Amino acid sequence: MSSRYTPTLIDHFTQPRHVGMPEEADASGQGGGGPLCPEDMATVWIRVRDGRIAEIYHKTMGCPVAIASSSMTCVLAQGKTLAEALEITRERVIEALGGVPEHKVDSIVAPEALHRAVRAYLEKAQGLPTEAPSPSGA
Repeated sequence: MSSRYTPTLIDHFTQPRHVGMPEEADASGQGGGGPLCPEDMATVWIRVRDGRIAEIYHKTMGCPVAIASSSMTCVLAQGKTLAEALEITRERVIEALGGVPEHKVDSIVAPEALHRAVRAYLEKAQGLPTEAPSPSGA
C-alpha cells in the first residue's frame, strides 16, 4: 500500500482510459464500494471476439482511486482471454498503479464489475463457469 497517490494513479485519474458507453456490448457488470467508500460505483462493458476481450469500456463515479483503478482494470483486461480477465484482482490493480492509500482500497470497484460482466457473458453464451476468484483476491 501507499500513503499517497502515485504518478501512475494520478495519470489514470487525470487521463482515464477506456471511458464511455459502447454502442454495442456483449455484456456488462457493476461493482460498488465497500463500507469506507459506498459512493464509488463502476459499470464495465465488454465485447468479446474469439474468446478474448476485444473492447472494454467503463463509467465510474467516485474518488480519484475509483476512477484510476477502473481505467487500469480496463487496460489490464484489454485483449485478455475471459479466464485471464477473471484473474484480475484488486491486488493486481493496486500493484499496476504502484500502490493506493490503504484507506482507499474499497474504492477499487472495477475488478468486481469486470468479473460480473465476464460471468454474464459466459452465462449468456455457454453457461456459468466454476467459482472464479473474487475481486478482492480472497
